[in-house]
Amino acid sequence: MNYVIQKENRPVYLQIYKLIRNDIINQVFPFDSKLPSKRFLADELAVSTITVEHAYALLCDEGYAEARERSGYFVIFRSTDGFAASSAETVPLAHSQLEASAYPSFSLSILSKTIRRVLADYQDAILRKSPNGGSTELRSAIRQYLARNRGMQVEIEQIIIGSGAEYLYRLIVELLGRDKVYGIEYPSYDKIEQIYRAAQVEYELLPLSAEGIDSSALAAARADVLHTTPYRSFPSGVTASASKRYEYIHWSRQAKRFIVESDYGSEFAVSSQPMETLFVLSDLDNVIYLNTFSRTISPAIRIGYMVLPRQLVKPFQEKLGFYSCTVPTFDQLVLTELIHNGDFERHINRVRRSKRKELLPR
Repeated sequence: MNYVIQKENRPVYLQIYKLIRNDIINQVFPFDSKLPSKRFLADELAVSTITVEHAYALLCDEGYAEARERSGYFVIFRSTDGFAASSAETVPLAHSQLEASAYPSFSLSILSKTIRRVLADYQDAILRKSPNGGSTELRSAIRQYLARNRGMQVEIEQIIIGSGAEYLYRLIVELLGRDKVYGIEYPSYDKIEQIYRAAQVEYELLPLSAEGIDSSALAAARADVLHTTPYRSFPSGVTASASKRYEYIHWSRQAKRFIVESDYGSEFAVSSQPMETLFVLSDLDNVIYLNTFSRTISPAIRIGYMVLPRQLVKPFQEKLGFYSCTVPTFDQLVLTELIHNGDFERHINRVRRSKRKELLPR
């Protein structure tokens, strides 16, 4: 194998993961082919088998491969040339119900200290009006966070701050147009359907299978916009497989189609490397990425953000740039400090470690 890794660049297992993932996508390892054994790859790269095992575990988490007992690891990613075979079984409404109120607790002590520090350091600045898209400080902090943790390289003007996902969903309707047909997962977070209904736009319910939206339903959809939650769609708990995520992108290749990607909760994936976003995977500049801090910090923190594709930055400013930011400047500065000081990411890492411990055999 011609893999080259830089051992001084940590973590090494992520380098191995990316090399194998790229070969899977490029069909060097086609569907159902066997991947090199852990021991062979460890010897080849002069690393421990544990390092290779971590890389393979991440490939399995992402849906590129699966472990078969006493047989090794096999590719389960399918080519993006067309739609994957439809699943005969869709997910019923009661499948794997998730607790909407099961929010991990953020340290109240850290939050209170940060609030006091912002009051002391910023003083009268907390009373100023925020720019329409959100404070430059917070948008810059989010931009850096996305680059570090989600592999998203974006500009500040692509980031729009708003008071929660519901407000941002409504802005998207105004931006993309009421003449569009919106496709949403079924079942999905009930407020998504309520918002499209309240906006008086046409929408389609696309049934979920065990790997994501059913392929036949997606292929037959009249939708111009696909609204999806690839990581643990609520309330079903379904996570879109790697093949399914590429299928969504393939679907969006038709002219003037867009994807709205809600990435809610992905920070708490047990894997130390969150699932790849559709925003990063797509080369079409047609994915609107959304996330909030309601779960990662508290449901009382009504701060969300969306990242616009570059082609929509100018249309957004022309059509909706007059809207005032709905998040107080003080709240934005507090969140900026939590991100800049590392408290936000330390909290996420603590929750991940706790979740991994829960999965260990007792």
